Amino acid sequence: MKIAVTGALGHIGSKLIRELPVTFPGAEIVMIDSMATQRFASLFNLPDTARYRFIEGDILSYDLASLFDGADAVMHLAAITNAAGSFEMKERVERENFACTRCVAEACLKVGAPLIHLSSTSVYGTQKEVVDESCSEEELKPQSPYAETKIREEKLLKSMYEAQGLKNVIYRFGTIFGISPGMRFHTAVNKFCWQAVLGQPITVWTSAYDQRRPYLDLDDAIQAIVFIIKNRIFNGEIYNVLTHNLTVRDVVDVIHEWVPDLKIDFVDHEIMNQLSYYVSCEKFKGMGFVFRGDVHRGIEQTIGLLRNANKKH
Repeated sequence: MKIAVTGALGHIGSKLIRELPVTFPGAEIVMIDSMATQRFASLFNLPDTARYRFIEGDILSYDLASLFDGADAVMHLAAITNAAGSFEMKERVERENFACTRCVAEACLKVGAPLIHLSSTSVYGTQKEVVDESCSEEELKPQSPYAETKIREEKLLKSMYEAQGLKNVIYRFGTIFGISPGMRFHTAVNKFCWQAVLGQPITVWTSAYDQRRPYLDLDDAIQAIVFIIKNRIFNGEIYNVLTHNLTVRDVVDVIHEWVPDLKIDFVDHEIMNQLSYYVSCEKFKGMGFVFRGDVHRGIEQTIGLLRNANKKH
C-alpha cells in the first residue's frame, strides 16, 4: 500500500499521516509539504508502523508524477483554507489552490493514481434551508474567492473524470474542529477555545450568533478519508462530510461548560454570508459511513491541551 499526502503537515494531514498505519500497517506514506507554515513539529514522533518519506517542496515545481507513481491513493490537502482572508490574497489563492489542484490532478492522471480531493461546504450560499450535493450551479452562491476557487476545482476534476478517466472523489468538508500536531486556531471552534482558555472574550458577530453552519470532527474527517481508500470509492462523485450542523450559540454554550467565566463580545460586522442553512450528509451516510465525532468531546480535548496556558481556568 502506497499513499501520498499533499499538505501533509497541516491540521488534517498531521493527524492523517499518523492514523493511516492503523488501517494500513506497513504502508509507504509519501508526505509533501511546502513548509510555508513551518509546522516542523508535525513530523515529530511518527509511528514506526509505516514507511515515511517527506518531501519539502512546491507542488507547482516538483515532479509529482514520480512521487505518485504506484500510489493506491493521493490525498490532496495542500491549500489556503482561510475563506475570510481570501479577499486580500486572490492571486495567491488562485495559485496555491486552483493551479496546484490542476497540477496534482494531471500528475495522478499521468500515472493512474486515484485522487481524493478536499473541497468545502463553503461553496454553499444558497437560500434553501437544507442543502445537499444535488444543489444546482445556479443555487450555489459562493461568498468568497476561496469558495469560488473550490467550485472551479470541482468542475475541473469532474471534466477530467468524464473526459480522461481520472479516478477521483471530492469531499466537501465542514469546518474542522479537534486536535492534531499541526492544528490551527483560525476557525470558529478552535479559535473560541483559544480565546476562552486565555481569558480573552470570545468575539462574535451579532448577526451570525444563531446562523447554522456545518462542522466536522477531525476524527470523522480522518476516518472518512480512510473509508474511501479502504473501499476504493473513486467514482467521480461529490460528498458532503460533516458531523454537526451547529449555530455559534451552540458552540459557545459547550465551551461555557468548561470555562464558566466565559465572556462574549458581540460586534457588528458585515459577514460574508448572511444566510443560515443545514447541510445534509445523507449521501455519504448512504455509502455506509458512520459519523462518530462529537463537538463536546472535541472542545473538551482542545481546552484540555490548553488548560495549563492560563491556570485561572
